[in-house]
Amino acid sequence: MVKEPIIFALTGKGGVGKTSLSSAFVRVLSEEHPDSRILAIDADPAVGLATTLGVSSGVTVDDIRNVFTQEVEEGQAAKAMELLGEARYRVEDAIVCKKNISFLAIGRPETSGCYCKVNAYLKEVISLLAKNFDYVVIDGEAGIEQVNRRVMEKVDHLILLSDASRKGIEVCRTILHVGEGMEMFASHELILNRILDVDSVKDMDLKGLNLISVIPNDVATAMADARGDSVFSWNEDDILLVKAREAMHRMLEQRGDK
Repeated sequence: MVKEPIIFALTGKGGVGKTSLSSAFVRVLSEEHPDSRILAIDADPAVGLATTLGVSSGVTVDDIRNVFTQEVEEGQAAKAMELLGEARYRVEDAIVCKKNISFLAIGRPETSGCYCKVNAYLKEVISLLAKNFDYVVIDGEAGIEQVNRRVMEKVDHLILLSDASRKGIEVCRTILHVGEGMEMFASHELILNRILDVDSVKDMDLKGLNLISVIPNDVATAMADARGDSVFSWNEDDILLVKAREAMHRMLEQRGDK
């Protein structure tokens, strides 16, 4: 039997550190499972994950989509269908490799010229490619609909990331509610990031959310972010990396996969 990949999708409102935590998870998996194949998917239009992983984003899935839809609009249906038939190979060519990590950028959200069948086909291509990997980490936009519509129908771990703000927590609740309606995740975990007062967490209303980690505000990570440093240049004892390692261990232990 072919082993299915373990898929982690990070979501939450903007500015809570999804890209930094995604890259930390990728580093942890890469170092602790050196014989495993890891796919890092940047589903955020800003393509910030490439910078933190120290890779070049190159061609995106959206670039492939745009070529197809442009040819359809120009009446070149035969050529467009030929391109769609080659979509898997084109997506494979868009993957950038670094050691045991492969990187794929989804690109900007669809424009009005995009077709549902194209999106569905490209999502299927990505899901098929993901089966060649042991772990998949998706750095998503705020909201789960975009991950479901453009990347994966189902993930194993829906990771809800928030700061201490009420808005951040409510966004996580909304994402969870939508994800439950889609039946698109096996488990969900809440991680609180950039927390100035860790003791204040006990007074927060987190009902219905599965809190697994609290990450204190970290100046070192903020400075590395500002400089555009690769996650692989971070010190082992940087708070975000330590907490990411602990959270990953906890999720894998729950599955019996550590």
